[in-house]
Amino acid sequence: MTSRLLLIDDDTRLAAMVGDYLRAAGLVVDHAPTLAAGREQLATSNFDALVLDLMLPDGDGLDLCRELRASPRTRHLPLLMLTARGEPLDRIVGLELGADDYLPKPFEPRELLARVKALLRRAAPQTDANDVLRFGRLEIDLGERVARLSGKPCDLTSHQFDLLVVLAQSPGRVLTRDHIMDALKGHPLEAFDRSIDVHISRIRALIEDDPKSPRRVLTVRGAGYVFARKQDADDAN
Repeated sequence: MTSRLLLIDDDTRLAAMVGDYLRAAGLVVDHAPTLAAGREQLATSNFDALVLDLMLPDGDGLDLCRELRASPRTRHLPLLMLTARGEPLDRIVGLELGADDYLPKPFEPRELLARVKALLRRAAPQTDANDVLRFGRLEIDLGERVARLSGKPCDLTSHQFDLLVVLAQSPGRVLTRDHIMDALKGHPLEAFDRSIDVHISRIRALIEDDPKSPRRVLTVRGAGYVFARKQDADDAN
């Protein structure tokens, strides 16, 4: 099935060039030049991924990102944000709000295509992964690509789910940031250390909801992160 992408960007020349490039690669691409037009298309059509510029004439793309992640209908829509802002803080904020990836402007259309394809692959249903990892109240369903806490789905992005799986498949083992990025080699997200910290902070907030419960993802200062086995988690509590 052909994937359908929405590109929200007010640079019509850039959008036309990128749209032609992505269409030549087999994607269906719709374009919206403003947040208002993007919201209308998202409300009336279904898309497999969204590429969102942050600096738009009628508002900030971060506001739309926040809205999409608050809506059950678009909560898991793969989202790549484009930004001409050079400050790492802007990227961190976007990741905290639920963006799956980011790409700074100017960029190569070939890199955008690679990142979009990676988002689509991660969002595609998995037919060969039926295992469920269980850790007390937490279960990680690899087939359905969902983490549940006491049976309730955790609101993780696709990238955060994959990061959680990397950690959970090596319980008790300290994983460096380099190891994590290598394990996520299907993700074209840049090896930007703070982005890992942001995603792990979000994961912790969702799977460690009870202050009285043991910590599950531990920071090993100067080394990396470890997904705690039961005894480790009890000790850390």
